[in-house]
Amino acid sequence: MKFVTKTFIKIAAVVFIVVGITAIFTMTDVKKFSQRSSVAPRQINGRAEYERGTNHNALYPEIALVSPPPPTPTSTEAPRVMAPSPIEPPPDISFFPFRGGGRGRAQMELREGEVIDTFTPPRMAHGGTTPPNGEPVDAMFFKNYGVNPFIDTEDDHLSTFAIDVDTGSYTLSRNYLQQGNLPPRDAVRVEEFVNYFDYNYSAPQRDTFAVFFEAMPWSFGHERQNTYLMRIGLKAYEVPDELRKPAVLTFVIDVSGSMSREDRLELVKKSLRLLIDKLRPEDKIGIAVYGSRGHAVLEHTTLARKDAILEAIDALRSEGSTYAEEGIRIGYDMAQAAYTPGHINRVILCSDGVANVGRTGADQILDIIKEKADNGITLSALGFGMGNYNDVLMEQLGNKGNGYYAYIDTLNQAQRLFGNLTGVLQVVARDVKIQVDFNPDVVRSYRLIGYENRDVADEDFRNDTVDGGEIGAGHATTALYELKLWPEKEGHIATTQIRYKDPDTWEVTEIAADFNTVQITHSTDAISNAFALASVVTEFAEILRESYWAKGADLADTLARVEMIYENNSDDPDIAELKDLIARATQLLKNKQQQTTSSPTPDPDLIPTDIEYRR
Repeated sequence: MKFVTKTFIKIAAVVFIVVGITAIFTMTDVKKFSQRSSVAPRQINGRAEYERGTNHNALYPEIALVSPPPPTPTSTEAPRVMAPSPIEPPPDISFFPFRGGGRGRAQMELREGEVIDTFTPPRMAHGGTTPPNGEPVDAMFFKNYGVNPFIDTEDDHLSTFAIDVDTGSYTLSRNYLQQGNLPPRDAVRVEEFVNYFDYNYSAPQRDTFAVFFEAMPWSFGHERQNTYLMRIGLKAYEVPDELRKPAVLTFVIDVSGSMSREDRLELVKKSLRLLIDKLRPEDKIGIAVYGSRGHAVLEHTTLARKDAILEAIDALRSEGSTYAEEGIRIGYDMAQAAYTPGHINRVILCSDGVANVGRTGADQILDIIKEKADNGITLSALGFGMGNYNDVLMEQLGNKGNGYYAYIDTLNQAQRLFGNLTGVLQVVARDVKIQVDFNPDVVRSYRLIGYENRDVADEDFRNDTVDGGEIGAGHATTALYELKLWPEKEGHIATTQIRYKDPDTWEVTEIAADFNTVQITHSTDAISNAFALASVVTEFAEILRESYWAKGADLADTLARVEMIYENNSDDPDIAELKDLIARATQLLKNKQQQTTSSPTPDPDLIPTDIEYRR
């Protein structure tokens, strides 16, 4: 009996020791997991490499779910985010974006003889901050692309990127502000703010592009000498409406349950009526839809039967789940069957960008779109809705489809978008890439403001298999650089090279333009209204996205500058609206700062490499 008792005591002691050691290691791991890394981006071959800490963007870098939490509860219990089991059927309305990858995937038989991958979403964490008015917007999907660092020209004197004419980020952020909320940081893409506005560039008469340069002293967020803002503008040649190519358009419309709100399917129908009113009798329209299943609604019909087309659109009703993959496949099959060489062959997707049936991975859908785009069928992605909206996927669709991405929140925005229908539909240059070659003898360092998700490796500038951006007739795009020049150095600043393909012959053309210090406007009073506007828009976007380089900036100063611009352009509705948005944001930021007990620390992911020099 004593032997048994002693044996039991020994076993119990061993178990106690093992449990204690396990608890210690578990607490250590939890502590490590909860600490955010403070590693700053490193400059490797002139580019920033980000080492992110543990947060939901790092765990799932494909998207950032920005859903501001409700006002702070009295309970200290952490909120739980529930995800459906892999064996559960998908819900009727999806809160999950298209997403690739193999983790969390299972297989099920949808119909006899066909095996379809289903998607089990990763666990999601709510992020962001409570808006001052306590009215958060739920389930909005964005991606954090970081902020470009300063790059020393001695390390890399080449800056290469694909052009972008998208405007979705600006209109989506506008919607947030008009509802009384600050947009999430990740929703702001500077280039889409800048490219929303018309800078009155003159169109070329004979060439495909006209190139414009301008530079001025800049002290946004800091006070330093020899720092300048440089603007590069690109304007495509214009095509008269009567000379536009005939269009073969295929509308692919999301009619799932998530599109039932007034700002979604009903706005889609009103917007498409506006577009149809601007088409010509020889243009053709086909319609495919998807809800629980995808199907064709209207085979391609000429505008001579406009009543039949409008009747088909008016009859659309929302229903069921979101089988986006099938709807997009059917739409492209219809577009392929109606494909007409020498015409504009375009798929126009109208959706909130979410899916929950079929293969919901972005990779599979993007592969379909890329293949068709290479064969001459382009895509425009038109986003609708606030709440349960996937900005990430919609922007990727526009990029991969050799088209564009726009967000439509009002009928006025639809009218603005389709006002230049020829520019919207007819592409005049494909795979447009820009490479800026800075002179290290004059330029100490540079920073491209925006275009973080349009970066192209320097060595791929002349690799014509690497995608660039597309630009329509009469459209323009603008890029801005912040430059640090060497003291008392003058002469050649940079050469800008532009490479593109002819949309019909696919012939490659490359042009170049130089910029010199004598072209710098040293007096801010002498700069053009257009450049002043572009600089104000840039400041606005940098502050909204909490850029490291805007840490010393005050939006009230930006508001004062936009008010001066408005005095000389009071008849411009876009500038009037911009002034109103900056005023709203200024007040919202003020309210937010009053609620903050301590000064926010800059996100370490955004700290540049030459931090000592910048201070």
